[in-house]
Amino acid sequence: MGVKLKIKLSSFQIILLGFATVIFVGAFLLSLPISSKSGEWNSFIDSLFTSTSAVCVTGLVVFDTATHWTFFGQIIILVLIQIGGMGIVTVAISFAILSGKKIGLFSRGTMKEAISAPSVGGIVRLVGFILKGIFIIELIGALIMLPIFCKDYGVEGIWMAIFHSVSAFCNAGFDIMGTKSGDFSSLTSFSAQPIICITVMLLIVIGGIGFLVWEDICKHKWRLKKYRTQSKVVLLVTGLLIVLPAIYFFFFEFYYLPIGERILVSLFQSITPRTAGFNTVNFADISGTGLYLMIILMLIGGSPGSTAGGMKTTTVAVLFSSTISVFRKKDNAELMKRRIDDDTVKNAIAIFMMYVSLFVFSGMLISSIEKLPITSCLFETASAIGTVGLTLGITPLLGATSKIILMILMFFGRVGGLTLIYAALGGNKKQVSKLPIDNVTVG
Repeated sequence: MGVKLKIKLSSFQIILLGFATVIFVGAFLLSLPISSKSGEWNSFIDSLFTSTSAVCVTGLVVFDTATHWTFFGQIIILVLIQIGGMGIVTVAISFAILSGKKIGLFSRGTMKEAISAPSVGGIVRLVGFILKGIFIIELIGALIMLPIFCKDYGVEGIWMAIFHSVSAFCNAGFDIMGTKSGDFSSLTSFSAQPIICITVMLLIVIGGIGFLVWEDICKHKWRLKKYRTQSKVVLLVTGLLIVLPAIYFFFFEFYYLPIGERILVSLFQSITPRTAGFNTVNFADISGTGLYLMIILMLIGGSPGSTAGGMKTTTVAVLFSSTISVFRKKDNAELMKRRIDDDTVKNAIAIFMMYVSLFVFSGMLISSIEKLPITSCLFETASAIGTVGLTLGITPLLGATSKIILMILMFFGRVGGLTLIYAALGGNKKQVSKLPIDNVTVG
């Protein structure tokens, strides 16, 4: 008599296992000889690193995407980017909807966690809205860039327009410019090209503000008062994180460029560190202060329920408002004339501590292992955990241990710290019993 073993997974565990499964399938496909222009098997560790970077929409690479991977390999990478940007659960439920299957309550709950929706109500309709939005935005982005790429590179420009549109919208940062402007050159040859730069910037921002913000914008247009509090916070913080760093870059980093290119480059380098991974300048030209500003932007990242990674704009907003509430001796943090729940504040503090601790410890560890400057290693770990993809050029030089550290950081950054913790603990369970209160002096 056989014994049936039934394992019930939580929503968090399903999200985690879904990402891991796609990463390993992608690694296997990229390791095949058909994926490499050399026609040889790729080492599994390098294939796994590339697959992790693609699914986690990061953009850190050990090989130049254009010169190392075949057209087949590039297609696999782009599919992995699209799946990672949309989210594993979104993709799975999309197929279920298209096949006419009924979406159960558990699946709806998992989808709610995956895209940070406020409730399960209307979640299937929201998935349909997300799918249409992704397709339309990526198509428009590709069509806008198509004439420029085709003018410069002929028929190959069609693939380049599609690839860079998907990569930009998904905040992945992968590029296929290597055969045109040199290995790991990203978009440096287009630093003064307004159509390419502005389109890529818009795709990055649209992909990074979150699906729920899209819904508010489409539903309420310019009637900001009707927006969710989260949408208002996302738009405000996103705007500040674009404008303020751009002003710094304009006056202190790129003052030597012609005014038109200077504006484009300053805006681009303000937007791309928050999880996009493209660059239009050589980072050797950026000062130490500029690099540390980019590290801060990489750690902050995009917004909840988006294609972006990082701690998220809302986390920073909640931390800031909590700090202000302490200074003003208020009982609760406040945002947009609304009180913020204490659990939200605690989650924000936990996320901040996890990101900063992992970023610093991993940077120190890689620096010790590889004997590399600490600034370069911290830049790399911030890029990995923020799922950004920007690099100071050390990724291809790293050994297997350092690559594994970066892969763990990329996975952590894309899946989310709390998701990993809840998956490990079997879900987000409320504490029933409470210990006695005692005072501990801080500060």
